[in-house]
Amino acid sequence: MTQALVYAQRHGETVFLQEQRIQNMHSAHSREASSKASWIPALKALVIRLHFYVGLLVGPFIFFAALSGTLYALTPALEKMLYQHALSTEATTSDAVPHSLAEQIGAAQQYLGHDTLPSAVRPAPETGATTRVMFSDPTLKPGEHRAIFIDPTNLEVRGDLTVYGTSGVLPLRKTIDQLHRSLLLGDFGRLYSELAASWLWIAALGGLAIWWFSPKGARQNPDKRNRTAKRLRTRRRHSTLGLVLLVGLLGLSATGMTWSQWAGNNFFTVLKAGGWTTPRVSVELDANDAGSMNDPHAEHHAHGASHAGHQLPLGDFDRVLAQARKAGLDAGLIELIVPGEQQAWKVREIDRSWPSQVDEVSIHPSSFQVLQQVAFSDYPLMAKLTRWGIDAHMGVLFGRPNQLLLTALGIGIMTMVVWGYAMWWRRRPSVSQPLWHTLGRLPVSALLLTGIISLGLGYAMPVMGVSLLIFLLIDGVRCLVGTRQATTA
Repeated sequence: MTQALVYAQRHGETVFLQEQRIQNMHSAHSREASSKASWIPALKALVIRLHFYVGLLVGPFIFFAALSGTLYALTPALEKMLYQHALSTEATTSDAVPHSLAEQIGAAQQYLGHDTLPSAVRPAPETGATTRVMFSDPTLKPGEHRAIFIDPTNLEVRGDLTVYGTSGVLPLRKTIDQLHRSLLLGDFGRLYSELAASWLWIAALGGLAIWWFSPKGARQNPDKRNRTAKRLRTRRRHSTLGLVLLVGLLGLSATGMTWSQWAGNNFFTVLKAGGWTTPRVSVELDANDAGSMNDPHAEHHAHGASHAGHQLPLGDFDRVLAQARKAGLDAGLIELIVPGEQQAWKVREIDRSWPSQVDEVSIHPSSFQVLQQVAFSDYPLMAKLTRWGIDAHMGVLFGRPNQLLLTALGIGIMTMVVWGYAMWWRRRPSVSQPLWHTLGRLPVSALLLTGIISLGLGYAMPVMGVSLLIFLLIDGVRCLVGTRQATTA
């Protein structure tokens, strides 16, 4: 009997230990589930709070970038009306025989009263269009040129305008472009557009996350869930419009950052390191076998040095054009860049619509032989994507449909910003949890991951990183003020 009692006691202890072990396992799983359940809401709150700060503090910059970008998208149509006399001629049929480039350039020189060579020439791309002869002028700002518009059929001077960069942007578009890029404030003003582009994609993805994690009932019929029905209706419209525009928002943000001063430089540094930069022909006569790498934003930069002291026979322009056509540059939009001393001619296609025609060649100034040629089909994939992205951002890739899409995107962005401020205004008396508090609710692993991601993005996009620190500083001051008010109450 004693043995039976001992066995029963030991068996009972074994059963007890097994049950205790099972309870401990259940308790551990429960704590893990509880921990997970506690930091997921904190992560949601963090996304919501960051989305709020972006909308409140960066919203005005995003709004103005969208407004000026919308105006830029409309400039091609406006330019055709405003500069119709300079851009077009009276010729309406293909029977009109154009004069040689030499004669057209001579007409431009006669109009100016000197025989200085132009820096670049753009032959008339079609019947009824003018030839653009661009001259360097020391009285103009860097990157600007004086363009004389010549009727190729009767050598009439149709216009005399200041244009910007090698793209020959006309005055209206130049002003709107500089307004969009830098608020007309130079390099310092470029920080505004970089700030807007750096945060736009984060705001878009944050809005997607908020919509995704919101209760299904709140998405479909929020009016029954909240006493502020008007604010929630605005929120529903805001999120729906954001979902519709999501791909466009991400595209605008990515392509917009390529123009930025800091993030853009980092982007092209990565492209260069990976061998993905845009190939360009060399114009140096002592280095014709080596290509150079140029910025795809070259249309916003200036031409080469002045050609006032370097004379070439005007007949060379026609010979160079004929040789470029023979080499396969068949686009209507083509540009001849006059060489400096010890340099070759550079002829390039400038038709950035679809399909892109941006081939280029370098031509010897004496023998007129093609020294080097780069075709768009030979571009690395990343260089092609960069070219297409930039052109789509500028509204030239798909012509009028592209411009209408950009206009719709711009109006949509401005509408979302206004709706965002309307929601904030109606809810402004309420107290929301500070950003620092939501960070404190995250587990150490999630907090470290958030910190690493933030540091990486801040390094790649310094303007975004500095502004994030400002967000945290503002939030910290708000926490401190709220704590003192609660203590004194």
